[in-house]
Amino acid sequence: MKNLLYILLLFINCFIYSQSRIIVFPSDNFERVLDNAPEGSTIIFKPGIYKVNNLKIEKSVSLIGENYPVLQGNKKDEVLTIKANNVVIKGFEITDAGISYRQENAGIKIIDSHNCVVEDNILKNNFFGIYLSKSYNCVIKNNRLESSNKTETSSGNGIHLWYCKAVTIIGNTVKGHRDGIYFEFVMHSLIRDNYSKENLRYGLHFMFSDSCSYMNNTFENNGAGVAVMYTKNVTMRENKFINNWGAASFGVLLKDLTDCLIEKNYFEKNTNGLYLEGCSRITVQKNDFISNGWALKLMANSMNNFFFDNNFITNSFDVMTNSKNNFNDFSGNYWSRYNGFDLNKDGFGDVPFRPVKMFSVLVERQRSAMILMNSLFIELLNISENVVPSLTPVNLVDPKPRMKIYEKR
Repeated sequence: MKNLLYILLLFINCFIYSQSRIIVFPSDNFERVLDNAPEGSTIIFKPGIYKVNNLKIEKSVSLIGENYPVLQGNKKDEVLTIKANNVVIKGFEITDAGISYRQENAGIKIIDSHNCVVEDNILKNNFFGIYLSKSYNCVIKNNRLESSNKTETSSGNGIHLWYCKAVTIIGNTVKGHRDGIYFEFVMHSLIRDNYSKENLRYGLHFMFSDSCSYMNNTFENNGAGVAVMYTKNVTMRENKFINNWGAASFGVLLKDLTDCLIEKNYFEKNTNGLYLEGCSRITVQKNDFISNGWALKLMANSMNNFFFDNNFITNSFDVMTNSKNNFNDFSGNYWSRYNGFDLNKDGFGDVPFRPVKMFSVLVERQRSAMILMNSLFIELLNISENVVPSLTPVNLVDPKPRMKIYEKR
């Protein structure tokens, strides 16, 4: 009797499982299949092209693509709109979300939902790529997003979050959008191991987004670099900011930030490596600034910031400021331009280093002066300015410049 009951229960479980696992082919009416699928179903899409007119997902289901079936939009609307919790979208190629300045159409849009996963998808030629609005506890993982629009006005952002919380964005590649990753009013979220390149404006752009972390990402060759604005309690650690060149380009632009940590990042070949405006209580430590135009631009309204244990190597200008006063602390940094000595062999120079050169102030006021770069006349001006400062801030000095490059642990 017990064996019979066990067999009966096993049969019922198998029946329920078979009912919740549904397979569709391109020739099927997959929208009707989705409408009839019970909550919690897993719907397997076989390879092929599926024409989609803004497919709405309003129940907890998992959509799994086999060998990247194509969900092809109509170039007018969104492709997928999710308005349910616990939805999984995995293994698709999603294309042709139409341009709309009113609707902000996306390849995948998640609205008022939680615990959703978007993983291992390819998104091509969409206005916005993946768009989250008023959602939380979602994961955006290992997706590839590409677009080829030529102007900022005709392109949306790759991964766009608005009014979200506790979202993890990990392992994605974003290319050719307006902003690669965009945050606005986002809390307690993580961006890790992403590669954002060749976007028209910013590789990463976020505003009013407190208590977020950005770790081990690469932002390369974006139109204006990375911008972080009107935010507090942000951690940016072990990221790479590379080849962001242009008259208004930055490795990272920080504006009106407080209580943030910028640690163990790599800034190479940017017009401006790190730019601070209206910032306070920012700790900048253990970063590498290599071969940038301006490694660090520090505006007069940025105060009580700390620059420790950084490496400034072969930059055209190490530090530039627009004030003769300084309310920030520099100590223990390595400066490749430092020519001092270390008689007591403690690893730090015995003579303080003044990183702001007279020529950098002149270039900031008159860019055409750049033609005199590396001339003997300019070197003489810099030497005289070090002895008797007139244009550069007297108290912006590193009292303990390192003799050797700081080795990060």
